[in-house]
Amino acid sequence: MTIEEKQQEIISEFSMFDDWMEKYEYIIDLGKDLPLIENELKTEDRLIEGCQSRVWLESKMIDGKMNYSADSEAIITKGIIGLLIRVLNNETPKSIVENDLHFIHDIGLQEHLSPTRANGLAGMVKRMKIDALKNIS
Repeated sequence: MTIEEKQQEIISEFSMFDDWMEKYEYIIDLGKDLPLIENELKTEDRLIEGCQSRVWLESKMIDGKMNYSADSEAIITKGIIGLLIRVLNNETPKSIVENDLHFIHDIGLQEHLSPTRANGLAGMVKRMKIDALKNIS
């Protein structure tokens, strides 16, 4: 499945909910499926800047594709990073850098977050793209 197909799948899933309380609950549920970072990897250098709650992200290349794992102290933030990982995991660094993550806007996520959470979301996307950029040969 391409990055675009994954984004369309998320947009379709979110369209099934009528209000944002249901969407928040869904995001929280998605956080429960997050591929968790190992505890010994929860170090300062893996913290994402700009997030209201602490979010750790581990990025590595496996067979030419980016592999992400993460964790957060906040359940909603876990769900948000989980959405990003769902879209970008197991993709080439080039496709991660080149693709616009329009699903964030399309589902209305950014405008339904507090300013500090929206800033954290931008920080998560930036960090994932920078980590991918470092692996483009």
